[in-house]
Amino acid sequence: MSLNGNNKKTKYIFVTGGVTSSLGKGIIASSLAKLLQSRGLSVTIQKLDPYLNVDPGTLNPYEHGECYVTDDGAETDLDLGHYERFLNVRTSQANNVTTGRIYYNVLSKERRGDFLGKTVQVIPHITDEIKRNILLVGESGKYDIVITEIGGCVGDIESLPFLEAVRQLKWDLGEKTMLTIHLTLVPYLKSAEELKTKPTQHSVKQLQESGLQPDIIVCRTEHPLPQDIRRKIALFCNVEVNSVIEAMDAQTIYEVPLLMKKEKLDQRALYMLDIYNDKDADMEKWENFLSKQKNPNKTVTIGLIGKYVELKDAYKSIVESFVHAGAENECKVNIEWIHSESLTVENVAERMKDLDGVLVAPGFGERGIAGKIDAVRYVRENKIPFFGICLGMQMAVIEYARNVLGWENAHSTEMVKDTEYPVIDLMQDQLNVENKGGTMRLGAYNCKLADKSLAKKIYGKSKISERHRHRWEFNNKYKKDFEDKGLTFSGINPENGLVEIIELHNHPFFIGVQFHPELKSTVMQPHPIFVNFVKAAVDYSAAKK
Repeated sequence: MSLNGNNKKTKYIFVTGGVTSSLGKGIIASSLAKLLQSRGLSVTIQKLDPYLNVDPGTLNPYEHGECYVTDDGAETDLDLGHYERFLNVRTSQANNVTTGRIYYNVLSKERRGDFLGKTVQVIPHITDEIKRNILLVGESGKYDIVITEIGGCVGDIESLPFLEAVRQLKWDLGEKTMLTIHLTLVPYLKSAEELKTKPTQHSVKQLQESGLQPDIIVCRTEHPLPQDIRRKIALFCNVEVNSVIEAMDAQTIYEVPLLMKKEKLDQRALYMLDIYNDKDADMEKWENFLSKQKNPNKTVTIGLIGKYVELKDAYKSIVESFVHAGAENECKVNIEWIHSESLTVENVAERMKDLDGVLVAPGFGERGIAGKIDAVRYVRENKIPFFGICLGMQMAVIEYARNVLGWENAHSTEMVKDTEYPVIDLMQDQLNVENKGGTMRLGAYNCKLADKSLAKKIYGKSKISERHRHRWEFNNKYKKDFEDKGLTFSGINPENGLVEIIELHNHPFFIGVQFHPELKSTVMQPHPIFVNFVKAAVDYSAAKK
């Protein structure tokens, strides 16, 4: 069922948050979108971020977590990963807009003289640019509903232009075309043994001061919301009682769509948008996935070796890919977080001995490189399943050059510019790049897989497309040297000849990829490399017993 098929206008839902950050606006938006999609509607989600960076591409992972990359090469907020994993629908540059990009676009127009000498102001020029970006997604005609998540909390100075733009859109779009969902916290005070609604009341009051009245209030809580609490919130926040939705803490984010279905969030949204839809949300496949995730019949431990392990969100897509692959294998994947700086030649055997598989994570810079190389050597020599992503693949190349080819000084020019054997080197088109933002090899590129390779067996086809985010690559000058010593280059970009995949055949599972497969794994389509890596870990674990 598609509204646009009946020549009806795209509808818009805005998700705001109050009281505190990290309440889960992205998960609520994704869950609602999944329920609406399961009713046959075409849905996408957009994120508006209030920070002044043009995009997250130049942000340290400690600052903002993972930088998520789309097929069209946009460096975006990690919430877009949630959107894709829940909906199994690809996002694009248009799905993530920052204050920085809004101001950049407006100031570029001003410099060109597009405003004909008028004074450029927050209202109307900045708000008009925000509205243009919001409507851009809906005007494509592909979606019945566009859900827009507004980052930050109401009351934050930097969020005010976004809220003002939404206020204006209510008048621009007309009745029954948009609604606002406000996510708040209802804390439980242990000493008083009661839930407190005052933070929600204050949060809604702040939203009202911006000219917006929430249509639905979603209450994040550790305890069930009794009916009297719901009535109190409804009374003081000027909404109907059945527009107060309970969002209890869940064991896993993938339970939230089912909790929202139970609370009838999708029904309420459709009613308030005047959308007639008599289909119930078909969540059977989702429930099957959740059942397998919650009832595994085996367990493996995977070592994730990286240098941002203190902040798990730096590897968010990798973690979720293991959830998807684990469910596919009916296996619980325990991740052992290992900081690469803590690994040495002396302790690597002790740290690796109880692992069923090792993933060396992506990253940039010299810090922690030695530990990653030591880890790769240990798992290669001891036949432990190995998976290297981006920098992880490059570390596998360097390790092989040093310990198999005998090139003791082999390295990447990212770390040692004048290394004797630059087996990893800066891409030619990156040599004269000065601006760091948006200038890497970004987005989806094709890859041709070699016959009889592990990669082709995993994918079940000869041609694939995967997403990239890197500046350095394997140096093809040394390709024959490696091949003569047993390293297989099983994936090559057909357009430019760049190496995409390496593997070893005299090993139970040893594969490194230059791209980021974690960015394409979803609940409904777990990534095949992760699925096969977890299976190899299961087999290795069984063989140890």
